[in-house]
This record gives sequence, C-alpha cells and structure tokens, in this order.
Amino acid sequence: MSTPLFRTLIAEDMQTVDGVIRARLHSDVVLIRQVAEYIISAGGKRLRPVLTLLSGKALGYEGAHLYELAAMIEFIHTATLLHDDVVDESDMRRGRETANALFGNAASVLVGDFLYTRAFQMMVTTNNMQILQVMAEATNIIAEGEVLQLLNIGNTALSEQDYLQVIQYKTAKLFEASARVGALIAGGSNAQVKALADYGMYLGTAFQIIDDVLDYSGDADTIGKSLGDDLAEGKATLPLIYTMRQGDATAANVVRQALENASRDRFHDVLAAVQSCGALDYAKNEAIKAAEQAVAAIAELPDTPVKQALVELARLSVDRNA
Repeated sequence: MSTPLFRTLIAEDMQTVDGVIRARLHSDVVLIRQVAEYIISAGGKRLRPVLTLLSGKALGYEGAHLYELAAMIEFIHTATLLHDDVVDESDMRRGRETANALFGNAASVLVGDFLYTRAFQMMVTTNNMQILQVMAEATNIIAEGEVLQLLNIGNTALSEQDYLQVIQYKTAKLFEASARVGALIAGGSNAQVKALADYGMYLGTAFQIIDDVLDYSGDADTIGKSLGDDLAEGKATLPLIYTMRQGDATAANVVRQALENASRDRFHDVLAAVQSCGALDYAKNEAIKAAEQAVAAIAELPDTPVKQALVELARLSVDRNA
C-alpha cells in the first residue's frame, strides 16, 4: 500500500515534532521519564499533531511554533490515554501492556498530570492568548466527556444523541482543538479558523465511530486491543445502541443484558445480535457522513496539496482496519 499523501507531505515535519516531544519529556524525576517515554514510544497514528501541522500549513504557516503546538497536542492526548486506561482498568493498548499495568495506577495518573501541565507550559511559549483559551476550554470539555462516559456505563437507555455528545466531548473536541490551534498560529481569518475547527470536529466524530465499529469487527492484533473491550466496560456505543433500538426483541435483550453485566462473556452472542440487524453497516455509514461533513467544511480553503491531504485524511479515517 502506498504512503498516504498526508504522511508524505509532513514526514520531515513529524520528525521535528518527535524531536520536540523527546526534548519536552525531560524531567529530573526518573519515573516520569520512564512512564512518559514508554507511552510516547508506543507510537500510534499521531493524528492529532498531524492535524495541527496540516491546518497551519493549509494557511501557509511554516514557523517553529507549529512544531511546539503539535507536540503539545500529543502530550494532551497521551495524558488522556494514561488516565483512561486507569479508569477503564485496561491492560492492553497498541498491542502491548498499558502503563498502568506495568508501572501501577498511581504512577500513570501522576505522569498524566505531568504531561498536562507540561503541555500548558508549551502553549505559553507561543504567547498567543487565543490558543490558551482554546486549549483551556478543550481540556475542560474532555474532562466532562470522561465523566459523562463514566455516568453512562451500563446505561441501556442511552440515545444516539447522548452517545454523540460523549464522543464529541471526549474525542472529537481534541481533534477540533488540534486543527483550531494550527489555524490560529497561522493567523487565519475567523472563517478559516472555523472551517478547520469544524473539519477537526467532524473528523474526530468519524474516527471515534469507526473505532467503536472495530471493537466488534476488527482483528485484535491489528487494532492493538482485545475485541469486546467496550462491552466489558459497559459502554453503549453506536452499534449497540442501534441494535437495542432497531434489532428484534431477542437481539436487543442480548445486548441489554451484556451491557448491564459489563462482561465480555457473551461477546459472541452480542456480535451475532449486532450483525443480525445491520448495526455495523449503519454505524459505518454514520461515520462516512461525518467524514464527508469534514470535507465540506474546508471547501473554501485554498486548493493546495495540503487541502488534498486533509480530504484524503477524512476519507481514510473511515476506510481502515485499525
């Protein structure tokens, strides 16, 4: 498979961002370096810093602040992962042990706090109050999303609208902020900043819906976690919500019982129920709609290779198996 355009365009920039990440991870406290290095070195897609880079470049910006902001966004994301894995009691991420499984819950939470605060130190270096406002709001909304998700565990009455609110708070908000800060540091107009922020929100929504689909249709080795993790955590994601609303009585009941018990034991029964009513196809179609809304949001941006890369990124976000 050929390398996507968005990866090719910013390959050297991402190397620079990785250098900033390594430099900014430094701490005199050994355990902080160990835990932070472990989670950062796991790699991952780095989509959020990619989005910051592409947003800035879409408006012609090439300054060093863009690298600092992209690294800052990755720190915020990594902090949320560290805290998520503790809350969810996860033991696998990206195909290897989670930091909490290896170093303990206390170390994971505290190093997550270090990454959050280091990220805000990095924001200050841009001397841009708008960026500070955007990230202060985003991190606050992400925290609300985490609490909302916690409150919704085992909730079989969750509506599709409620589900979308959670993923827009918990996941898509950071995508939106990633794009917005890139546009802001580039000095974009209000319309350009809004266009790229909207793109980020829709992209993040599409991305998370596909993640939730892959929990029932992916390959465990490919996606880097066990199938059925969402079920084991009692999370009513879109495929399950659709099955409870549109599936026959038997299928709906299977899903309700599994969610209420927050157990992976009946994963195969739930999978059969989800497949029986077309829930995975429905969810994927909703993700495709969100991806196309992302593309529409940037229609008025200058037609450059960077814009083409943003369009490609939106479409690849739903056409993936990991």
